[in-house]
Formats: sequence, structure tokens, C-alpha cells
Amino acid sequence: MRTTGLSLVIGMFIAVRPGIAQSSATLSGRILDATTGAPVVAATIAVTTTGGSARTDSLGRYRLEGLKVGIHRFLVSAPGYSRGSVTLAFAAKERMERDLEIEPVAAPGTTAVVGADTARAQVLPKVPVTADAAPGRRFTDFERRRATGRGQYMTRAEMEAFNVYTLQDAMRNMRGVKFNCTGGVCRAQMVRAPLGCPPEYVVDERIDNTFGPVIPVRDIQALEVYTGVSDVPGEFAGRNSGCGVIVIWTTAGREPRRK
Repeated sequence: MRTTGLSLVIGMFIAVRPGIAQSSATLSGRILDATTGAPVVAATIAVTTTGGSARTDSLGRYRLEGLKVGIHRFLVSAPGYSRGSVTLAFAAKERMERDLEIEPVAAPGTTAVVGADTARAQVLPKVPVTADAAPGRRFTDFERRRATGRGQYMTRAEMEAFNVYTLQDAMRNMRGVKFNCTGGVCRAQMVRAPLGCPPEYVVDERIDNTFGPVIPVRDIQALEVYTGVSDVPGEFAGRNSGCGVIVIWTTAGREPRRK
């Protein structure tokens, strides 16, 4: 991103309700350009469930406080970018950090707006692209585990190819997975696991057995399913790994820090 002699610093504006309970949660992080990885200045992140919002500072940072326990949907917007959204679940007193990416939108004859700069560029002819888009550095371990042949895997492209609409659809034809449906709710159960022993859900490297089973499929970028303790990689082994582990990677997951 280009800079000028004037240092641009935009304060962070946080909408916080008075009398916030000590059990409330906090969400913080950065808004980044999905193409360049640069921080997006003056982006707005709004909480649709409460009406609260925050603006990013000159480093793309934001912070939202006073979030109630439960599931909240966030909308991210900035001039020159497509609007993005993410749904997250919060526990009492949780301090969650999330770096969120939004896609730039280039006007005809110009490049996308990054921060406060607009650069003109030559309009190039369209060229068809047949290669799959790179999933990002955080999927390196996903590809490494898939190469071992242990577990079962599905990418975003495969979900779209098979017209997957729910997490249940994605796992329906996987080996060793069945569903128990009662009261209109279907829950995954590993065939080798004892009855009443639900699988562990890991969402973006965090155990999340509340939001994991109901995560919208549109937010899922990749899926890993391990049906028994002998399949579960060491990084996901835990107290419930004997019941199976379902690993979900979302659009909002954080990339590893650049060294």
C-alpha cells in the first residue's frame, strides 16, 4: 500500500452498551485486504444482533465489547470492498481474536481502493483461469494430513460440485458416519463410537461443540472427519477424540502470522 507524507490515523469507535455484564465477551482483530493482506483503514464491523459497531484504526484493528453469550452475526464493510459477513459463537468472558478479510472491488480502469489511496492501472484483457484458487497458508497442514490417507476430507470446491447445502449433506456419504435425528435435529454420530458419545468439533483450531454442529455451510472452506481414535492426528487428540473429531475451516479463520 502506498503512503504519503501525511500520517493517517483513524481512531477506533466502539459501540458499547452501558452496564455491560462482566460475563460478556469481546471480539477484536484486524480487517485485511484479501488480495494483498494489507490492513483496511476505516472499515466498519457491525453486530447485527445488537446494533453495535466499530471502525478500524490506521493499522486495520477493531474491537467490540459487551457481546452476550451465544451466536452473533457480523457484517464488515469498507469503501472499495465487497461486504463480508461471519457468524461466531461466544462463551462467557471469552476474548476472541479474529482477522477478517474482505475482497476489493476495482472500478473500470482502476485498481481497488486500499486504505486511502486509489491507483490507476492499465485495463488488461480478460484471460480464462482454469487452476484452482490457492486456499491460503493456513491450509498447509490440511493438505499434509490429507496426504497421509487418514481421515476423510472435503474442500469448498468439492462442496459446490456436489451441491452440498448443509454440514449433514457434506458428511452423509462419508465412511463410518451416521446421523441420529430426533425432534427435527440431526446430529452426527461415529459408527465406532458408543451411543451418546458425540464427536468433538474443532472450528479454526478451536474446540467449539456449540457452533460447530450448526455452522452454515457457506462459511466452510474445508472439512476433515476422523471417525475413531486411531485416525485422529496428534494435534486434535483430546478427551473426546475416541468419539471422533470433525475439523472445520471457515472463511474467517486466521492466517499464520507472517515472519
